[in-house]
Amino acid sequence: EAGGAALGRAADKLFSLSGLFAVCKPKGPTSAAVLNLLKERLLAEAGVQTNGNKRNQVLKIGHGGTLDSAATGVLVVGIGKGTKMLGNMLAGSKKYTAIGMLGKATDTLDATGKVTEEKPYDQVTKRDLEDVLQKFTGDIMQVPPLYSALKKDGERLSTLMKRGEAVEAKPARPVRVYSLSLQQFQPPLFTLDVECGGGFYVRSLVNDIGKELCTCATVQELTRTKQGPFTLEEHALHEDKWTIDEIARSLEHCTALLPGEPSRKKLKTEHPGETAVICE
Repeated sequence: EAGGAALGRAADKLFSLSGLFAVCKPKGPTSAAVLNLLKERLLAEAGVQTNGNKRNQVLKIGHGGTLDSAATGVLVVGIGKGTKMLGNMLAGSKKYTAIGMLGKATDTLDATGKVTEEKPYDQVTKRDLEDVLQKFTGDIMQVPPLYSALKKDGERLSTLMKRGEAVEAKPARPVRVYSLSLQQFQPPLFTLDVECGGGFYVRSLVNDIGKELCTCATVQELTRTKQGPFTLEEHALHEDKWTIDEIARSLEHCTALLPGEPSRKKLKTEHPGETAVICE
């Protein structure tokens, strides 16, 4: 009896959670799979049976911008009414640390893909790389990768690619790079810190840098270190902290980071044409 009451309380607490928090996405699963795992964990902790029970539909949960399967780091999660606030996250600024590899290109523009090209890179100096970064800072045009969550006729480009369908590249679009710096250069590897706006692909950036250096390059590792006000070090919950109490604590802590409600409502009416940009 006591156990049942405790579970009931846990379920009530779970279904009352509302707001935004951040989790640390591990390498491997898709962002959607991470969200499903999180949801399963929480429902199991609350003792909510999901098979055949419609109550799990009540647990509203969403994320504020896909991270590639191979990428790690900050994934902003909205729960309850927080799911309505995710649009703001998508358009906001993000920070990444990326390790690129010179001399190889792949079809996915990262280490998970098939190698499509190999070129010598020993002529590239640290100075060359630093000079090229200037060209990719500020407001630039970028062609998004073919393997991406962008859609054509309602289907993800990556899904169409995997089926072997011919997919045309999306046209270049304007993106913003607030800052871009070289942290390390140990050929063939180089490490970049990037701060960018919505709709920006770090994989495309690294690919473009390779071309600009008359060789090719692909992303080896990608970590999102910050999204909006959420940082990897301070706010992102690792898998062992995916509990109702930890998330409740995190929501309290994170509410203070977010702009107040009234300004958000005002923004919506002033710019009816602006919609959230889905990135990475």
